[in-house]
Amino acid sequence: MQKNFKPHPNSFKNTFCVFNEVLSNEIEGLKKQFESKAGSAYYYTESGMYRVSNHWGRLANSKWRLIAMEPETPSKTKIGFARWNEFYPDNAEEKLYYIDVNYDKNTVTYQHKKNPEFDNKAILRTSFETTKKIKQIRNLQQLTSWAKHFDYESIDDLRKQIITELIFTEKTLDEIKREI
Repeated sequence: MQKNFKPHPNSFKNTFCVFNEVLSNEIEGLKKQFESKAGSAYYYTESGMYRVSNHWGRLANSKWRLIAMEPETPSKTKIGFARWNEFYPDNAEEKLYYIDVNYDKNTVTYQHKKNPEFDNKAILRTSFETTKKIKQIRNLQQLTSWAKHFDYESIDDLRKQIITELIFTEKTLDEIKREI
């Protein structure tokens, strides 16, 4: 029988968290302890929280992301799990976030500075600054028109050079482009 574990109601306010997708068998036998107005269901355990939802990202005053399984499950509704120690504080004023790029998958995302994988090398930014840089990086990743002004052998190498500068320096995109 499941022990009834209930976190403090305000413990999720203004938090950042990355959930990992799990299969439905993980919540079998667990009691649903909360359902949001938007239809998300929450299951609390001693070790963490399961969330069943069809929407992830910005939620009210929090940023909760889901890392989907590979291969991705077909259902739009996903079950995510996060340990209690993986909920980090979030606010608009502090420099809490760094940018993380996966060049193989051609993706960009942001992570919290309390993430145990943070190596203190990437520049920390506010959520607004981080969003702005991510938008620039996605444009560099997905478009080619910006590259017509450069003399280069490999657009992928050029992209990587510019994106690396955006992540690890305070330089603006214009400053980086001028230097190249």
